[in-house]
Amino acid sequence: MLEGEGNPTLNKKTGLPRKRFYRARAHSNPLSDSHFPVPISPAQVDYASHYPKLSDGSKKIEFADIGCGFGGLLIALSSLFPDTIMVGMELRDKVTEYVKERIVALRANNPGQYENISVVRTNSMKYIPNYFEKAQLKKMFFLFPDPHFKEKNHRRRVISPHLLDEYAYALAVGGIIYTITDVEELGEWMKSCLEDHPLFEALSNEELEADPAVKLLTTATEEGQKVARNDGQTFQAVYRRIAMR
Repeated sequence: MLEGEGNPTLNKKTGLPRKRFYRARAHSNPLSDSHFPVPISPAQVDYASHYPKLSDGSKKIEFADIGCGFGGLLIALSSLFPDTIMVGMELRDKVTEYVKERIVALRANNPGQYENISVVRTNSMKYIPNYFEKAQLKKMFFLFPDPHFKEKNHRRRVISPHLLDEYAYALAVGGIIYTITDVEELGEWMKSCLEDHPLFEALSNEELEADPAVKLLTTATEEGQKVARNDGQTFQAVYRRIAMR
């Protein structure tokens, strides 16, 4: 029997999960309580279950895709940085399950590849310190986050002055935060928060052009591809973690 045959959630030809069986609301309320396991500390992160072929303890997660959606960026980054361990963090349970199944299928269909990526269902606005040690990360991605248009809901935005303190803690000096949105007001908000924070500075145009991850911001995700199809505009802010002056 072909892989995927007899299971309607899998594509018979590719063995990959069918996205329509894992659809969920576009966003979840990050301030509501959800029930999922959370490690007590970064030392308790179960690397063996997430990266079974890389679980010798010699490497730790270095890239985090916050609100990873259906995993497009993770998949693209996995091939671009095959020696780097990375994780997607997603609050929606169905979407997280889709990414898990997608990674399992990709590993099965491409032996030796995609072993460096995984996904966890968690609330990154609450539990970043539970997953990452100080200065552990080299890259954090925030692609097309929920804009939370109403002013009273701005506290739910995943980029804020308070949360940037936590991201700065998790990022090594020289580490980079990547943000992009198709909502101009949100783009200005994220750029302003980063610009005003004492531990971040903007990358130069030359650095942006030379960074291969920047090119994925508009192409690797479902949201980015949708914006491109509709000839929409995007607003990005890419900033480096710097030492305290």
